[in-house]
Amino acid sequence: MKLTVVGCSGSFPSTVSPCSSYLVEADGFRLLLDMGNGALGELQRHIGLYDLDAIFLSHLHADHCIDMCAYFVVRYYRFGGRPAPLPVYGPDGTEQRLTTAHGDTPSERAMGEVFDFHTLKPGSFAIGPFSVRVEKVCHPVDSYAIRIEHGGRSLTYSGDTGACEALDELAEGADLFLCEASFIHGKENIPDLHLNGREAGEIAARAGVGRLVLTHIPPWTDAGRNLADARAVFDGPASVAAAGAVYEV
Repeated sequence: MKLTVVGCSGSFPSTVSPCSSYLVEADGFRLLLDMGNGALGELQRHIGLYDLDAIFLSHLHADHCIDMCAYFVVRYYRFGGRPAPLPVYGPDGTEQRLTTAHGDTPSERAMGEVFDFHTLKPGSFAIGPFSVRVEKVCHPVDSYAIRIEHGGRSLTYSGDTGACEALDELAEGADLFLCEASFIHGKENIPDLHLNGREAGEIAARAGVGRLVLTHIPPWTDAGRNLADARAVFDGPASVAAAGAVYEV
């Protein structure tokens, strides 16, 4: 699998990165994980506007899904006709949320004319050539982490979450663990909201992952400190995500 970081800033875009969005490719199939603020523009540096095969939305906070409204425009008003509806996997209410966020759509069902919505539930299923397992994690709204497997390799993406058993299970033995680290250890301590760098490192260590990549770090958070905190408890390869970074999994 090939993982491209389209955007990795938490909560709002930074000067160097859009919000969360990650492109996973294998066997010519392209799956996008989240499409936060600014992601659609950056995505075009890597693939064409109509080259996606499916989208996974971990949850419905704007910094993970709001550019879906712009992508609706791209697909609905395409010169020469609309492409086939694109599979979109998201929490319950995704279609309604995006319709409301967009505002003046041509009809209440217009989103469904370009996106084929699938409601996420905990469990395992296939998306294209990928075997995936999703589990609900700890966040104020319905939020899902995902484990993606292909060709004997595995990638786990935390979405937004506090520490929880479900994330530990999805990360177990993953070759690459893309984990949020929004908070700073010893500064913010809000249960069931976000992880800090140390917590991300602890999960990576417990799960025995091959590589840890910290993501969703807001511009006001010290990414270097979060990385140091993660490395203090996880002795495997660890780094901070950056827009445009590519990983072979």
